[in-house]
Formats: sequence, C-alpha cells, structure tokens
Amino acid sequence: MAGAARTRRNAPPREEVLAVAMDMIAERGLEKLTMAALGREVGMSSGHLLYYFHSKDELLLRTLEWSEGRLGAERGRLLTRNAPARERLAAYVDLYVPDGHRDPHWTLWLEVWNRSQNADDDARARQAAIEGAWHRDLVALIAEGVSRGEFREVDADRFATRVRALLDGFSIHVAIGLRGTDRGQVLAHVGEFIAETLLVPGAAGAASP
Repeated sequence: MAGAARTRRNAPPREEVLAVAMDMIAERGLEKLTMAALGREVGMSSGHLLYYFHSKDELLLRTLEWSEGRLGAERGRLLTRNAPARERLAAYVDLYVPDGHRDPHWTLWLEVWNRSQNADDDARARQAAIEGAWHRDLVALIAEGVSRGEFREVDADRFATRVRALLDGFSIHVAIGLRGTDRGQVLAHVGEFIAETLLVPGAAGAASP
C-alpha cells in the first residue's frame, strides 16, 4: 500500500495525462489509445490509470472535457473581440468545423457520442454541458447581431439550434473523411447558408462569412 501511495504521489497531474491521451489520438488514432499504451507514455501502470479514471469511457470523457476547455477559452477570445458580429460568427464556424479527416477532437467526440448510448445520467449531463456552452455562445452572438442590425430578426435560440445541426452534420462528414466533403467546401456551404438566411443585405460588414 505504501508503494502504491508513493506511485500516485509521483504520478503526473491528471491534466498532463489528458494532454498525452489527446496527443496519442492525434498521432496514432483512437484505436491505439489503450490504458496500457497510455500508461507507458506517462510512466504509470494501467491499474493506476484505472484508479484515477475508473474506466476507459471516463478517460475519454475527461479528455474531451479537457480539450473542450481549451476550445472554450479560444472561443471566448474570438467572440469577445471588438469586431462585427458577422466576423465573429465566421470565427465561431471556423473553430467548430474539424481541421480534416481524423481531426483528433472530433474523433474523440464521435467516440464519446457512440459510447453515450450506454452512458449513465452523469456522463450524459456532462456531454450536454459541453454542447450547451457552444449553444449559449452562439445564441448570444446571434442576438447581439440582431440588436445591432447586422442580422435579420430571427429567434436566436431556434436559429442557433439549426446552425449547430448543420455544423454537426457537415463536421461528421469531414471528420470521417467522406468523399467529396472537405473543410473548404463545408465552410463555403455554411457561409452561403448564413448569408442567405441571417445577414442583412447592405448592413455594415454584411458580406458572406
């Protein structure tokens, strides 16, 4: 027991473990992320990793929450800039859409979504909290654009729901490498949709995102 306690004291912080897990997904793919392989990377046994995370499902969800925390900080920085709402909406879309096939963050999201079919209420609530943060930021941005006359008079919550559904659908296609769908095409499609349905023609900065 004393030896195990010393090992835990000398173990890397959980955040470092999550960062390494994310790096492994990026470099080797999710299928190579096992407790044993992660343990070798961070100098811990798979048993000690299970002590911290209890299951691979929990490890994946914690890694997603850590990755989303970093994205959330970047999203906050982009959305609080002194810039037209249109430009900040374009930045939101750019941050949302995967970089390409096997984007590690989206690879992780897809796996967590898949495992959520058997997840408990706590795990589902944590996933909903992540998605809720993206949704609230988008609703606030749309409402601001409407109040400034940049965007049409739309129900911000309903419009945000539709935009995120569009982004999710396209993003899955990009992340899985669906033939004929790449990041550039997706950004163009979403930009056209926003220009046609949200932007006020002639308003300041109302060019397509």
